[in-house]
Amino acid sequence: MANERELAEGARAWPFEEARRVVKRLGGKTPEKGYALFETGYGPSGLPHIGTFGEVARTTMVRQAFQRLSDIPTKLFCFSDDMDGLRKVPDNIPNKEMVAEHLGKRLTQIPDPFGTHESFGHHNNARLRGFLDAFGFDYDFQSSTEFYTSGRFDAALLQVLRHYDKVKNVVLPTLGPERRETYSPFLPVCARTGRVLQVPVLETDPEAGTIVYQDEDGSRVETPVTGGHCKLQWKADWAMRWYALDVDYEMSGKDLIDSVKLGGQICRILGARPPEGFTYELFLDEEAKKISKSKGNGLSAEEWLTYGPQESLSLFMFQKPRAAKRLYFDVIPRAVDDYLSHLQAYNGQDEKRLENPVWHIHNGQPPLPGTKLSFAMLLNLASVCNTEDPAVLWGFISRYAPEASPESDAFLDHLVGFALRYYKDFVKPSKRYRAPDEKERKVLADLAGRLRALPDDADGETIQAEVYAVGKAHGFENLRDWFKALYEILLGQDQGPRMGSFMALYGLPESLALIDQALEGQSLTGS
Repeated sequence: MANERELAEGARAWPFEEARRVVKRLGGKTPEKGYALFETGYGPSGLPHIGTFGEVARTTMVRQAFQRLSDIPTKLFCFSDDMDGLRKVPDNIPNKEMVAEHLGKRLTQIPDPFGTHESFGHHNNARLRGFLDAFGFDYDFQSSTEFYTSGRFDAALLQVLRHYDKVKNVVLPTLGPERRETYSPFLPVCARTGRVLQVPVLETDPEAGTIVYQDEDGSRVETPVTGGHCKLQWKADWAMRWYALDVDYEMSGKDLIDSVKLGGQICRILGARPPEGFTYELFLDEEAKKISKSKGNGLSAEEWLTYGPQESLSLFMFQKPRAAKRLYFDVIPRAVDDYLSHLQAYNGQDEKRLENPVWHIHNGQPPLPGTKLSFAMLLNLASVCNTEDPAVLWGFISRYAPEASPESDAFLDHLVGFALRYYKDFVKPSKRYRAPDEKERKVLADLAGRLRALPDDADGETIQAEVYAVGKAHGFENLRDWFKALYEILLGQDQGPRMGSFMALYGLPESLALIDQALEGQSLTGS
C-alpha cells in the first residue's frame, strides 16, 4: 500500500482539499514566523456553543491533513475577541442587572455575573478552553485584550493609521447612512468610563500615532491608537489580525461572506495576503432558526455529551460542512450510529482510509471497533425493558455477545449509559403502544408460531427471514407497513430496529413473550 503522504496527496476528503490549498500558498517554504498558522475566532459575549466548537474541530481536521502533506510546523490560534465592548446583555446569564450597568465596556472589564472569574470575558474564555480541552485539541489560546494592551498589535495598529482613509473607504459603502456619518476604524476606549466608544474621529496623526475624537460629552480628546487606548471596529480588527499574525488559514460561517471579502481588501491595503478560507453553512435549531450564542437556542457541547460520545459530535462537524444542518437532540442517535458504521469499515478500506471520517476524528489513529451493537439497538433494548439500569441491558448484551463486558468494552459501556439517559429523557415520554387490529392479530399469531419452531439461540438473520416471510404471506403490499405495525404494537413507537437483530439481542423467548402479551391485550408499558 502507498505511504500516508502519497495517499494524502490524492485524498478527496474535504480537509485534505483544504490543506492542499495551504501547501500551495506556502510553496513548500516555512514562513518567516516559523510555522503555518491556522486560526479560529471567538466572540465571548455569550457562552460557548457547538458552533464555536465546530469551527475549532473543522480547522483542526484541516491542520491534521496539512501535517500529512507538509513538514512545515503548524500552530492553531484560538483567538478571543474579548476587547470588544458589550452592546447588549445576553439572555442566558444570571445577574443581568449588574452586567447592564457596564454596557459598552470591554468584556474583560465587566464583572463576572457568575461570580467565578475576574471578569465576564475571563469567565467565558475559561468556558471555551474547558470544552476545547475536554476534546484534547492542540491549540494556543490568545486574548485580544492581552494583544492590544501589551503592545503586540501596536505595529499593525500604526499601519492601519497610516492607511486610515483607504481602510475607512473600504468599509463605508457597507454601512447605513447614519452609521456612515460617525464611522471610524478606530474605537477609542474612554479614559473616564472605560467604555469602547463609537464616536467621530476628527483628526489622525500617523507620525504621532494618535487620533483626535469627539467624546460623548462633546469635548475633543487626543489618544494614542496603541497600548490598548483604542481597538479596531471588528471588520478592520479581523483584517488587522490577519496582517499582524500572518494567518495562513481561517474558516468562517456563511453569514460572514461579505466580511471576509472586505477583510481581504483591508489586509491587502496593509500590505499582506489574506489567509486561505473556507465558508461553512450555519447550524440551525429544531425550528430551522440560526443558532445564537446570546439566545442559547442551540445545543451546548455539555448537552450533546450527556447523550452521545464526543466522537459522534466530531463526526457531525465533519459531515457536509457546506450544508445547513439542524442541530438538536434528535440528531444524536444517528450521529452515534454513523460513527460506529465508519469505525467498523475503517480497517478494510486500505487506500480509502484517509477519506473515512474516523481518520479525521482520531488524527489517523482510530481505535479498533468493539462489540457490533448499534446505538439504536441499545435504545430499543432500553425501551422494551423499560429500564434505566445499565446492569439490565448488560444482562442481555452478555448473553448475545458472551465475550463482551463493561470491562472489556468500555466504549460500549459508555454507549449503554448514553442510551439509558436518552431513553429516559426523549423516548420514554413519547412512547405510545397500541393494540393490534384483527388482521394484525392473525399475523402476530402466525409469527409467534413460526418463531417457536426456531431454536432459542437462532441468530438475527434467521429470525429476520421469518418476520419478512410472515409479512409477505399475509399480503402486506408494502412491508414497511408490517414493520411499522410491529414497532407500534411491541415497542410503542413508529420507527425501530431491524426486528430480527433486535429479537436476537433481546432473546427469542423474551420476544415471544412480548407478542403473547400483545395478543392477550396486556399492557407492554412495564415490559
